[in-house]
Amino acid sequence: MAALQIFYNPSTGLWDKAEWWHAANALETTIDYSRITKTLTYRTNIFNTFEKHKQREFFSPWFYDDDGWWALAWIKAYDLTGETRYLDAAKTIFKEMSRGWDSVCGGGVWWKKQERTYKNAITSELFLTVAARLHLRTPGDGGPGSYLDWAQRTWGWFKNSGMINANNQVNDGLNSDCRNNGQTAWTYNQGVILGGLVDLYKSTGDPALLTQAELIADAALRHLSPNGILQEPCETDSDCGADGAQFKGIFIRNLAYLYQTIQKPSYKTFITRNADAIWAQNRNDANQFGLRWAGPFDRADAARQSAAMDAINAAVAIGTGGTYQAENQRLNGVATKSQGRGFNGYGYVTSDRDEQSVAFGVNASCSGSYDLRFRYAAANPASRYLHVNGRRIVDNQEFPATNNEWNTVTVPNVWLRTGSNNVSVIFNRSKGSRDELDLDEMTVE
Repeated sequence: MAALQIFYNPSTGLWDKAEWWHAANALETTIDYSRITKTLTYRTNIFNTFEKHKQREFFSPWFYDDDGWWALAWIKAYDLTGETRYLDAAKTIFKEMSRGWDSVCGGGVWWKKQERTYKNAITSELFLTVAARLHLRTPGDGGPGSYLDWAQRTWGWFKNSGMINANNQVNDGLNSDCRNNGQTAWTYNQGVILGGLVDLYKSTGDPALLTQAELIADAALRHLSPNGILQEPCETDSDCGADGAQFKGIFIRNLAYLYQTIQKPSYKTFITRNADAIWAQNRNDANQFGLRWAGPFDRADAARQSAAMDAINAAVAIGTGGTYQAENQRLNGVATKSQGRGFNGYGYVTSDRDEQSVAFGVNASCSGSYDLRFRYAAANPASRYLHVNGRRIVDNQEFPATNNEWNTVTVPNVWLRTGSNNVSVIFNRSKGSRDELDLDEMTVE
C-alpha cells in the first residue's frame, strides 16, 4: 500500500498521472486496505481528497460512469468512518447520474453526458450498484423513486438488454439498434455487476440474483483467466492503455465481495492464486506491481498498483480469521439497520422472531479450535441458538443486556474444519431464544 501512496499528491488530492476515475478507484483501494488492516495511516489522504474536490461535488463534466466510481468510493469512506458527509456526497452523485437515464433502448444510463450516442454496460452497472448500496444505508428507503426502486428497475432493464451474452459474459454495450454490440468483455464489466447483484440480493432476499452473479463470475474465470490468472483481453498484444490497467482490480474486488456472501471455494482459490502470482512474479524491488499479474513486471503507475492491491486486499480479507460484518452474510428474515452510531461496516442486523438467522461464512486454512467473538447490542437479556456446519454448539447462548451500547460475547473453542464453514446464529424459540438482538459482527480468533 505504501507503494501506491507514493503516487498520491497531497496538493491535488489525487494520484499523479492517474485519470479522474482511476483516482476514485485508488481511493477505494486505500479505503479497503484501511478497513481490512484497521490502520489509521492513510485516513488523512481520504479526508484530503474529499476536501480538495468537494466543491465540484465529484462530478465529471464528460462521463456518467466517472461519477459512479466516486459514489462507490465515498460510500466506502462512510462505512469506514461513519461520517455522513461522505454518504451525502454519494447521494448527490447518484442524483446527477440519474439524469442520464431515459427511455432510449427501454432505459439505462448514457455513457457520455453531452454526446448521448452510446449506452454501455459499465455505466448502468455502476448506477445499479450505487442505488443498491444507498438503499442499504438509508433507513426507510422504499417506494417509487427510491434507491431500491432505481436498483430494481436498472437490473430489470440490464437483464433484458442483451448485454449479457449466451456465455454469461457482459459485452461492452449496445449498438444503435439497441442490441448487444459484441464488443470486448472487459473484466471490470464482469466485476461491477457482481457487487450490484450482491447488494440487491441483500435488499430483496431474491436468491436468483446470486445465481446470476455466480454465472457471470464463473464465465469470467473460465474465459478470462488462462492458467488461473486473470488476464485482460488486451494484454496479449498491448499495454492496455491507461484504462485497461485498472480493470482487473475492479473484478477481483467484487469477486471477493460475492465470495463473502456465497462462500464458493473456487473463488477463494482463484483470489489467493492471483494474489500469490502478483507478489511472486509481478513485483519489483520497490514492491511496485505491473500490468500482467502472471508477470513479468513492466512498469509502475497508480492504476497498475491499485489494481494489484485490490487482489492482495481481497486475499487478506477472505483469509482465515478476521472480522465478518453481519450485514454481509446470508440473512434469513433478518432486517438490516443503520440507526445510531458505533456499529462497524455499513450497518447491523436485528432479529426478534422465530427462525430468523444469520449465517456467517468462514474459511479456515487448517482445522482447529477457534474463539468466536460476537459484537452486539441488546436492551434486554437475549439468547440465541448457535450451530456450526449443521452441528449444535450452544442451545441457548446468552447475550447480556447492554443498555443498547455495543459489547461483545465470546464463544470459546469452536472447532472449524479446513475450508468452508457455516456459523449460524438462530432465533429458535424451542431452544429458549428470546428478545431482540442487534448483531454487528463476528470475529474469528
